[in-house]
Amino acid sequence: MLPLKPTSAAHPFILAEDPASPPPGLEGAVIAIGNFDGIHRGHRALLQRALVIARETQKPCALLTFEPHPTDFFKGANTIFRLTPEAAKARLSERLGLDGMIVFTFDAPLASLTAEDFVTEILVKRVGVSAVGAGYDFHFGAKRQGTPAFLKEAGARHNFRVEIVEQVLADAEGSIEAASSTATRLALEAGNVERARHLLGHPYAITAEVIHGQELGRTLNFPTANLSPHPSCKLRHGVYAVRAEFEGKIFGGVANYGRRPTVGSPTPLLEVFLFDFSGDLYGKTLEVAFMAFIRGEEKFPSLDALKAQIARDAESAREILAALTVAG
Repeated sequence: MLPLKPTSAAHPFILAEDPASPPPGLEGAVIAIGNFDGIHRGHRALLQRALVIARETQKPCALLTFEPHPTDFFKGANTIFRLTPEAAKARLSERLGLDGMIVFTFDAPLASLTAEDFVTEILVKRVGVSAVGAGYDFHFGAKRQGTPAFLKEAGARHNFRVEIVEQVLADAEGSIEAASSTATRLALEAGNVERARHLLGHPYAITAEVIHGQELGRTLNFPTANLSPHPSCKLRHGVYAVRAEFEGKIFGGVANYGRRPTVGSPTPLLEVFLFDFSGDLYGKTLEVAFMAFIRGEEKFPSLDALKAQIARDAESAREILAALTVAG
């Protein structure tokens, strides 16, 4: 998990949706523009560059993104496995020190804008940018005609600075593997959360409100917090060692994501048993970070067999999390 940057009452994080003019508090902002699904290592390099420019010019810094994801607009809802739905993206942006996030609805009118109209209508008129940061592969406007080169030329004409950030390969550990949302999705679909963590630069996490379930866990002496992930989630069904953040505190735990074949569930559910926690979580927001895959989902012949396996899973999760803590 990325540490949470405190937001002062005087300067709260600003979430602006479809602004018609520059949002109050983000006037003349330095913006980083893109889909930013996952906010992986490459995305963070772009955001850090935008933050540097903002500090140099004493301007606010914001992420500019789109909802729904353009792939979902063109191919149908929940086509793409969303690593960071809107709320999670805002949460990570705040943690990284940004002042706000500007979200534009990706619909037919927006998709039909020419590259030049996107610059004049969105960037200049409705956002009022002072500088724009974009990735080396960022394209925009109808038929993706707007290129990084076009954006730089348009910035010169409209008097805003443009910085294009190249592909990030090497990381602090010396890896030469490119950060990629697509590669991260494939890793998560296989249950390889360790690889996903490497690609992202932080653990994959699901953030959602705790809801009421069947309360079966209580009868098994393993009371769980139940969360309903984003419907696009394609994480491999199974049991994971997790760390969960609640009200600024981190708890280790074991979680099952899936349809619970022993008792049955019509839709995938995330059930989390937190170690050394007591209290009421219903209606609260929990962020669950996936640290390691333990086993695939399976059907047990009885509830007693299920209870025994949960105990073994919990012990495995404790050992995994302890080892990760020692490793740093």
